[in-house]
Amino acid sequence: MRPNGNDVARFTDKYFSKTRAIVERFGDTRVTYAVFMRRPVLCASRLAVSWLERAAAETGAPIEVEALFPEGGWVGAGEPMLYLHGSFRHLVEFETIFLQKLGPTCVAAFNAYTMATDLPYASFIAMDARHCAGAEMAEMMAYAASVGSTRAQREEGAKGFIGNATDDTAHFFGQSAGLGTMPHALIGYAGSTVRAAEMYHETFPDEALFVLVDYFGREITDALAVCARFPDMARDGRLGVRLDTHGGRFLEGLDTAQSYAVLERHQPHAIRTYRTQEELGWLTGTGVTAAAIYKMRETLNEAGFEKVRIVASSGFNPRKCKLMASVKAPVDVVGTGSFLPERWSETYATADVIAYDGVSRVKVGREFLFRAEDGAAQG
Repeated sequence: MRPNGNDVARFTDKYFSKTRAIVERFGDTRVTYAVFMRRPVLCASRLAVSWLERAAAETGAPIEVEALFPEGGWVGAGEPMLYLHGSFRHLVEFETIFLQKLGPTCVAAFNAYTMATDLPYASFIAMDARHCAGAEMAEMMAYAASVGSTRAQREEGAKGFIGNATDDTAHFFGQSAGLGTMPHALIGYAGSTVRAAEMYHETFPDEALFVLVDYFGREITDALAVCARFPDMARDGRLGVRLDTHGGRFLEGLDTAQSYAVLERHQPHAIRTYRTQEELGWLTGTGVTAAAIYKMRETLNEAGFEKVRIVASSGFNPRKCKLMASVKAPVDVVGTGSFLPERWSETYATADVIAYDGVSRVKVGREFLFRAEDGAAQG
């Protein structure tokens, strides 16, 4: 992760560089930084700490990182996540870049954990790369998803995130390559959903086949056609259909009334409970809804394709995952980029110096950053 240690001054806030110049003129001191966030998160600090340690080594800056939580540990709002100890003249210029690499990963890890625990029976694929602001953010977000997923797998027995969309960051999920089959453009190129599936299978005959079925607005028709074309793969559980119906229309064969009827057959409590407008949309509206997933599962089962898996994508954020779990939506895999933080202001990490040459001192209002045994010694 960039920048290297010798380029830090170019990327840091100017007042930090000026502070370094002042400290070099008037004398260095050993300081302790407390690093925290203003909202609950999971600790996902490894990439940020690795960068800091490498940059410090490149500049000959002796620092000590004191981790207060394990990777994936639950960190409360305002609770110090780690302490950084070292020379003030060296540490001061690292703050900007270190915080850039820390806060977003911790929030994304929290979101990934929430989604995986809410839908423990579904596998997740991180499909966020094209929504990221460059390769470095994509690396941070893949790492974050793996941290949140690992905790969900360990604590809740969740299937969690089984992979992501790019080769570069697949290693975070124990994979040698990214996961994925086809974009909508391939179906447009092929001219039909079945032909796109045939092309894919001819090119990658040893892989499982997951086929987008919404391109022509015939999700049900094309799903059944693909299953009929590949009956052996359907029987062996190596075939899946991906629902990515956009929010401008219903899944084939559904409207509002039919969506309510589907849920009445499978989850009648779902529509007899108070729901927000957003939740009603995810249940019975347009796009990839609970009703759409149930309709597809119902249709596949009736046609004898019980082992064909359903992949759902399109707007699966933590709230939508929680709702889908509440109605036991029969989704096998969720493709999502929506574990990325929605409110970027929530990703801001903060670092304050809380000790100078062993004397505890911090701006008024941040005394909560002191260790309990050090607070009384404030100078």
